[in-house]
Amino acid sequence: MVNVRDAGFKAVTRVHRAIFDVSNGRVGGKTSGMPVIRLTTTGRKSHQPRDTMLTAPIHDDNRVVLVASFGGADRHPSWYLNLREDRNVTVTMNGGRRSMVARTAGEEERAELWREIVSAHKNYASYQRKTDREIPVVVLEPAST
Repeated sequence: MVNVRDAGFKAVTRVHRAIFDVSNGRVGGKTSGMPVIRLTTTGRKSHQPRDTMLTAPIHDDNRVVLVASFGGADRHPSWYLNLREDRNVTVTMNGGRRSMVARTAGEEERAELWREIVSAHKNYASYQRKTDREIPVVVLEPAST
């Protein structure tokens, strides 16, 4: 049986990705005051590259912070499950691509980042209220060269 919610997310993502790719991020490169990124993970089952369009509520030269909210669903998004298996990811953002390494923020770091995230982007707090799971906060840092 097809999960309507998943099918909807996938359809919106396909359209967004197409616009992002055609415009090289000039259109679709920002939403809700946050940059849009393309996160490329390695599929935990397929071992193939998997792209996901996400927003980055916190970012600077040294890190990109993501929220594995899945809109407040009771399960983690696939991209998060993938990066738990293989922490090496690629981020496309602002017209460039970077190899990065992902990690889930620990308890104290998550609390600090979460306050900053929900202060600027209240929709994340509403996602947390929808689910019993603690929504992971993911920190991406440049891969060593």
